[in-house]
Amino acid sequence: MTNSRRIFFKQSLSCASALSLLAVTSAAQAQSAVLDADPQAMALGYSADGSKTDAKRYPNYVAGRSCGGCVLYQGKPSDSSGSCAVFGNKLVASKGWCSAWTQKA
Repeated sequence: MTNSRRIFFKQSLSCASALSLLAVTSAAQAQSAVLDADPQAMALGYSADGSKTDAKRYPNYVAGRSCGGCVLYQGKPSDSSGSCAVFGNKLVASKGWCSAWTQKA
């Protein structure tokens, strides 16, 4: 009986440690900001300052549209930044823009 209890506690401790590490890793990833020079950001034409978007290169860009008004943006439009589903929940600037921009309902 003592041996099975010891195994149970060891497994419980291992599981709790793994969950803690996963939570810390997820929180750290969600806190990192997308940089304009990131490969995925460049592929999507992301700019932290949407007003600097090249409208000739991205014809679907409309002045005044920004990440804060996008359905993929997971923050308040008034926040300076929020997480974005396209970038793996990394932080994007509320005033930013990328070609995945989609109007909020």
